[in-house]
Amino acid sequence: MKKLIHAALLMAASGSALASATVTFVDIGKMTDVPHDYQKREDMQFLLREHLNLLSEKLPAGQVLKVDFLDIDLAGEEFPRVAVRDIRVLKGQADWPRMHLRYSIEQDGKLVASGESKIADPGYLMGSNRYDRDLYGHEKQMLDDWFRKEVLKQH
Repeated sequence: MKKLIHAALLMAASGSALASATVTFVDIGKMTDVPHDYQKREDMQFLLREHLNLLSEKLPAGQVLKVDFLDIDLAGEEFPRVAVRDIRVLKGQADWPRMHLRYSIEQDGKLVASGESKIADPGYLMGSNRYDRDLYGHEKQMLDDWFRKEVLKQH
């Protein structure tokens, strides 16, 4: 049994290494709505990069997803409340998440597909969200939808 589990773990690890994502945030200081605090901004970049890496595991082996975030407008609005911590308030009005991104998919250094997308979710507080308890959960859900509709349809 231990050998079977070990083999499954090795296969999962090697499979995820075969597909990957390269994510950049182009001129993040000029984006519409990202955290003002440096550490929170770094955390956002890490979490979105990590999420796109997970999504890229759905690509065929050897493919690389490259995503450039050109603009980000996070769900809700950030209000300064205390010097130590700002609060993000979600109203469900004109504060829905939006992203402008450019992407490409490469296989063995050759371009397979590319595009530019402006994505938004005006109904972000309606319906279910599998990332409801995650930080940037609405943005992750929106990226899932984009990935399924734009990236996976290329295959």
